[in-house]
Amino acid sequence: MTAAATQQTDNRKPDPGGRIAGALKRYRVLAWITGVWLLVLTVEMIYKYLILENSSDAPDWFTYIGQAHGVFYILYLFMTLDLAIKARWPASRTLLTALAGTIPFLSFWFEHKRTRDVHAEYAI
Repeated sequence: MTAAATQQTDNRKPDPGGRIAGALKRYRVLAWITGVWLLVLTVEMIYKYLILENSSDAPDWFTYIGQAHGVFYILYLFMTLDLAIKARWPASRTLLTALAGTIPFLSFWFEHKRTRDVHAEYAI
């Protein structure tokens, strides 16, 4: 075998300074946290509005579940935008990824998909 035959070509773009790798890690963490809190919020809403006879009988601390998800979703939006800018995503990809934090289980799927896309495009 020649050296040229054994040399593997890698057309992925470099990530100088690890900027994209860091943004991807932050995005992944927030995607999971947002997804988990959205599932907790979904369970809370089902319990409050479908299981209880009167939604006012729900515990007062239920309000904190929605607030926690809201805070983490905003952080998720910032991390999505950070990654989108650094990875130079088109607006449609950025928007779809941002909306993934509003539908149960979708943030987990998008996190997997976007991680695979970024790894395929960049040498990280």
